Amino acid sequence: MGKIGAVVLAAVVLIVALAAAGTGAMLSAFGDADTQPSRAALNDIPSEYLGLYMHAATTCPGLEWPVLAAVGKTESNHGRSALPGVRSGVNHAGARGPMQFLLPTFQNVIARHRLPKGGATPPSPYSAHDAVFAAAAYLCDSGARDGRDLTGALYSYNHADWYVSQILAQAQAYSGSAAFGADAAPASAALQAINYAQGQLGLPYEWGGDGPGASDAGFDCSGLTKAAYSAAGIPLPRTAQEQFDAGPSVPPEQPLKSGDLVFYGDPSSGIHHVGLYIGGGMMIDAPRPGKAIRVEPYRYQGDDYAGATRPASS
Repeated sequence: MGKIGAVVLAAVVLIVALAAAGTGAMLSAFGDADTQPSRAALNDIPSEYLGLYMHAATTCPGLEWPVLAAVGKTESNHGRSALPGVRSGVNHAGARGPMQFLLPTFQNVIARHRLPKGGATPPSPYSAHDAVFAAAAYLCDSGARDGRDLTGALYSYNHADWYVSQILAQAQAYSGSAAFGADAAPASAALQAINYAQGQLGLPYEWGGDGPGASDAGFDCSGLTKAAYSAAGIPLPRTAQEQFDAGPSVPPEQPLKSGDLVFYGDPSSGIHHVGLYIGGGMMIDAPRPGKAIRVEPYRYQGDDYAGATRPASS
């Protein structure tokens, strides 16, 4: 083994040892005052993944580990998602693994970047080690190096404005200090609600549904928003009309924030639909019978948008 290989192997052994020793050891090895995890990060990120994010970020000057962690959270809840394509197979778009790589993209990355030892042989997008290091390399090549164009790098990872907004907000919540991008992160309750709703993507619309349980397989629109905010410790009424009435309302002249509830219908005669705004003009909602919970624009041609409320501020 050459000198470089020995150094890489030693670093991998260190990560494994630190993960076994606990989060505090990882912080002293890889974190500084500006990038130590927030309490939300420590509570949410498995130690194995936290070590990988911290180590992989050091391979790209200017890339902060909370950004990698935010990608991992959004793509697969740090490998914990049971959706197709995370542990085996592919999702509807052909992506696979905890960082949700398309196979040609992953193969292109590992052809240009030799991944550190410690993953699969040959490297696999299903390996947390390989996927996280490949994601760091991909973001670095796409603009994250030296902080040149982080938003552009994230947009390259997933071509959606809402995705960039979500990653930057999650990264700020994980860092506990540094701001990533121009937009302020949503309140912690709003972020928890968004994270919950993201975990329900792909479930079926079910009239009166309150989520997977003894009798319900999915949600209706207000069942989803109620469950999302319940996960954040904020109780909401059950129906879209009741949630609209509960407020507090967002004045029409104010911009929406991630976590706002957006409503459709006529305030005077009845509200019939609600979604959870996630930034970038997008929302998560349970649209209607026959459709799965999905991300879609909160304004669309012919809509009857009625306004928004901000439960996290109540």
